Amino acid sequence: MHEDGLVRIEEQTDRLIEEVGIEFREDPKALDIWRAAGADVRETRVRLPRGMARELLKSAPSKFTQHARNPARSVEIGERSTVFAPIYGAPFVRCLEKGRRYGSIEDLEKLAKIVSMLPSLHHNGLVICEPCDVPVNKRHLDMVYAHIRNSDKPFLGAITEKQRAEDSVAMARILFGEDFMHDHCVIMGNVNTNSPLHVDRVVTEAIEVYCGAGQGIVVAPFILGGAMGPVTTAASIAQALAEAMVCGAYSQLVRPGAPFVMGNFLSSMSLKSGAPTFGMPEPVASNYIIGQLARRLGVPLRCGGSLTASKLADAQAAAESADSMHSTALGGANFVMHSAGWLEGGLVTGFEKLVIDADRLGAYQKLLAGVATDDNALGTSAYDDVEPAGHFLGSAHTMQNYETAYYDAVLSDSESFEQWTERGSKDTAQRAFERWNLLLEQHQPPPLDEAINEALADFVETRKNSMPDAWY
Repeated sequence: MHEDGLVRIEEQTDRLIEEVGIEFREDPKALDIWRAAGADVRETRVRLPRGMARELLKSAPSKFTQHARNPARSVEIGERSTVFAPIYGAPFVRCLEKGRRYGSIEDLEKLAKIVSMLPSLHHNGLVICEPCDVPVNKRHLDMVYAHIRNSDKPFLGAITEKQRAEDSVAMARILFGEDFMHDHCVIMGNVNTNSPLHVDRVVTEAIEVYCGAGQGIVVAPFILGGAMGPVTTAASIAQALAEAMVCGAYSQLVRPGAPFVMGNFLSSMSLKSGAPTFGMPEPVASNYIIGQLARRLGVPLRCGGSLTASKLADAQAAAESADSMHSTALGGANFVMHSAGWLEGGLVTGFEKLVIDADRLGAYQKLLAGVATDDNALGTSAYDDVEPAGHFLGSAHTMQNYETAYYDAVLSDSESFEQWTERGSKDTAQRAFERWNLLLEQHQPPPLDEAINEALADFVETRKNSMPDAWY
């Protein structure tokens, strides 16, 4: 978007923050913090003087490291880096063998293992699916432990209740140690504002817990245009920016310098049925624009990834996911939630879709790395042994580069029709089914100090025994 368009969106954002205000209900502590900072607080409505949010955000890092227990898998979030994480929050799962069903703890553990084995997914997330067979008030303990035990990639913590966030931070502290965690980000919470212009207690308490411990927070307004925000794209972008900026400012009041990631999740909808739609031009455009706005603020950006309304890993899913991910990647998103596995508007985690998407993420990483222009990349030596009208198939330059010159899509079939037929005429979904099952067979839990493992297991058991089961 041109400069004048960006300025107009920013002006509307500032007007919303200063004149309309943001509701902060259910958390008196948050209102007290805003009052002490000089905000205009009337009942539960908070209005910030123009420029206050931007000034507070200056202390948020433009780039930070989320450390993994395997240092080789730590990730940089911000500036020019892009971190891919799987789908988050789906209550259902689907695979070719068992069809669509409620997610279970067994499904979550399998998905955590698969994600740990996929090199193009840098982050394990947390709720790859909801383990619906575990009580609601206890499942966060099983989820965090499942990720720690089955993967050495970075992970997220729970946010749905303050105690669950505190449990997640406590488990990270056991894993990484008090001293290391004091100065390093090892866990983050991911929250959505309650649009329009409402920040509820779940969000403020998550910020207080995670940022208060020096850890990271990701705040993403989830705006369905025409429902939780205006029906026009620019207006929804301005509202999303206002909500995210105020939450980011609050994170810096809680602890200056705490890692903050500004999120964006704008969706169009069918104005005939009210159902969300994905891969449409309006949210695609919003990803590019919000990327520009985030860079002007100097904060890392989170966007959605391989999004689709399709029920299956079919042509609709491929088209919608490609359009959504392309704009997310080229728009400059630094932390990409839902980059693999998303089906049915986020209600379903697809096992086959997970590995299909991950295969394409590898291609995006190659694209985002850019094109080198050194002597080797320009093929300077290639013409030493290939004359005009010759060919390069057996040249020294080709032999030196053939293993890394092009991205190798594992699930794409580029063989002849006869070869494909001889191998069973398998479509992409069937190949994906075989791949994720093979990954599960090959998975080995990464090494974990036995004393730490026992301490984590004891913590989980003690916390579970301290409360009765709750299913809502």
